Amino acid sequence: MPGFEVFGAEERKQVNDVLESGVLMRYGFDGMRNGHWKAKQFETTFAQRMQSAHCQLVSSGTSALTVALASAGVGAGDEVIMPTFTFVASFESIMMLGAVPVLVDIDDTLTLDPKAVENAITPKTKCIMPVHMCGSMADLWALKQICDKHNLLLLEDACQAIGGTFEGKPLGSYGDLGCFSFDYVKTITCGEGGAVITNSEKYAVNADQYQDHGHDHVGTDRGAETHPHLGYNFRISELNAAVGIAQLDKLDAILATQKKNYTIIREVLETIKGVTFRRVPEGGEENYSFLNFFLPSEAVATKAHKALSESGVEACFYWYTNNWHYINGWEHLRNLKSLALLSSEIKNQIQDLNNTDFSKSDAWMSRTISSLIKIGWTEAEVKNRAEAMKKAIQSVL
Repeated sequence: MPGFEVFGAEERKQVNDVLESGVLMRYGFDGMRNGHWKAKQFETTFAQRMQSAHCQLVSSGTSALTVALASAGVGAGDEVIMPTFTFVASFESIMMLGAVPVLVDIDDTLTLDPKAVENAITPKTKCIMPVHMCGSMADLWALKQICDKHNLLLLEDACQAIGGTFEGKPLGSYGDLGCFSFDYVKTITCGEGGAVITNSEKYAVNADQYQDHGHDHVGTDRGAETHPHLGYNFRISELNAAVGIAQLDKLDAILATQKKNYTIIREVLETIKGVTFRRVPEGGEENYSFLNFFLPSEAVATKAHKALSESGVEACFYWYTNNWHYINGWEHLRNLKSLALLSSEIKNQIQDLNNTDFSKSDAWMSRTISSLIKIGWTEAEVKNRAEAMKKAIQSVL
């Protein structure tokens, strides 16, 4: 995703402010800062952009998920429902807290199937975590109804979907909490970083404290702060936050270019008989970072992916055999391979993932190809890419 494509003078200026002050930490050293509080500035601006009351910056998207879950009281033995198609950070963040990931099937949105979610709820379920993979969203309305019915948290993982909306609300702001990633290959980047947004004052205070060793952040003397509860270090640095400030200013332009390039390619692929597209729930608009399409069968999809590569069309992904983003590649999770002892709750409660039937997910993922949308392409390059994709796909149909 394109944040790194637009790195320039604006980012260097923001970073230089930090380097000239010499204060790389977000807390303390007030007199040395020359008025620069980059993390605070980013949090204020990002919360406004996401139409949320609160934002907490952290060190990564993974940290954001962990902090969000902890801030809402999710812990040992609590079950968190998540999709089979996501990034490994989803289950890592859950298990880090001793909670138990419950994997369920996806549907044609390539995200959580609400029916599968409802069937997976137990008395230990605490949270539903839709993951808005590849720029588009889960059926959030249906999931919100389920959460309201069962008194569950709705935590949106919007790490790959910043800028998308549902019912006019920015993705991440629809649920109780929303999480974002600003690593090097996200829509906007801090180099490394993440954020939690929420409208809950309680969750915001908890997140602020949890990500910084439990500090209450009361007063101006860090050494005199109390610790209302245990916490850990998931802080972001001023250098990373500085990059994010400049990147956030470019978000609208990035999204507009993504939509333009996406539309050009999609209009060409729509002319191919046998190609269909991922469903975007009614009321939603994706952020256009990926064009996700289905082919008639696994065999055709495999051949098409190979043909695209051989035709020189880069950045087309076949997630079904990807080791990072689909259950088939998570052998370490399926067999609970861990350097440290896992909690008894995880060992006793987790599904037998080697024998769970995820055939419904397989039916979608095995036919899916995702084309990354870059913003550095010229219009001519986008059109040439679209025609090359069409030719490659038609060659195997």
